[in-house]
Formats: sequence, structure tokens, C-alpha cells
Amino acid sequence: MNSANKGIDKAEITLKWDPSPAGAPDRDLDVIAAVYGADDPYGEPAYLVHFGSRSPDGTITLQRESRNGQGFGADEVMMLELYRLAATYARVVVGVAIQQGGGRCVFGDVAGTRVAVRQGYQELESHDFRDVREATAAVVAEFVREDSGGWEYRRALRGFDADPESFTGLMGARPS
Repeated sequence: MNSANKGIDKAEITLKWDPSPAGAPDRDLDVIAAVYGADDPYGEPAYLVHFGSRSPDGTITLQRESRNGQGFGADEVMMLELYRLAATYARVVVGVAIQQGGGRCVFGDVAGTRVAVRQGYQELESHDFRDVREATAAVVAEFVREDSGGWEYRRALRGFDADPESFTGLMGARPS
């Protein structure tokens, strides 16, 4: 993008999945965002946003959270107001992790999964985790601050075999 382009100012990540069949343990998928500083964009996250939390400055919020995939529409919705993020932040990585409390579960075990990345009414990406079906967690989007100050979206589907806590330490690593 050139400097005349404002880039991505706001983004929405939506996640949906079907409830477990009767008698099976509930499946709980979570959207997680990790924010990285300009001084170390691939190091430790400056902070995380996930269920029960929000960014310290209110720029990233989880607006809807489900523990079982029941309901209409998206089960989890995360809003990112990138234009409001301080200049000290240069990268935001968004992932989805499956809670492992009911026994090992991979994306291929969860019916009806769909994640979408949108800017306003424009869908930037949508997929069903088929390419990472053996993973327990996956990075689904990356936003990087450009030299002009605007934000660029980068497709970033990468699967991990990690529980949600371990995943937060892995999700921002430089892709190999």
C-alpha cells in the first residue's frame, strides 16, 4: 500500500461453530489477540486480549463470547480499532484456540467452524480451518503497521498443537 492509503482502520474477527452432538462434551473455541511492540514485533506480546479481558486502552474488545457454539450468528466477535493503537505498537496477531478441558480436540473434530476477517462490510478472509484440521490452535490474521502509520492485513493461517496458554507464547513467532 502506498502512503496515500489509510490501510485497515478497524477490523472485525468473527468465529462460529456448531454445538457438540447430544451427550458429547461442549467444544469451546476462543479468539485471542496478541499485541506486539514496535521495538520487538516478534518477541513477547505487550498484552493479550481474550475471554474476560480487553486491551488496556479499549482498542481491542471481545464483544461476544460463547462456551459451546450455541446461538444464532457468530459465536465470538472481536473488534480491533487499529487506528487508535498507540504508535508504540507495530503488530497484532489474532488466533483461535480450542479449550482442551473435555479431552484432546482438534479443528477437524468441531463441526461447522468458520472464521471471517472483515473491514466494515468487506470480507478480507474467510475459512473453515480445513487446512489446519489436525491443529488445536491457529493464527488466523495478522495486522502490521506500515511506515506510513496505516495498518496492513496479512493472511496468516498457521496451525499449532498447543493448549490455549502455550499458544499465546507461540502465536507471534516469526513464520518459518
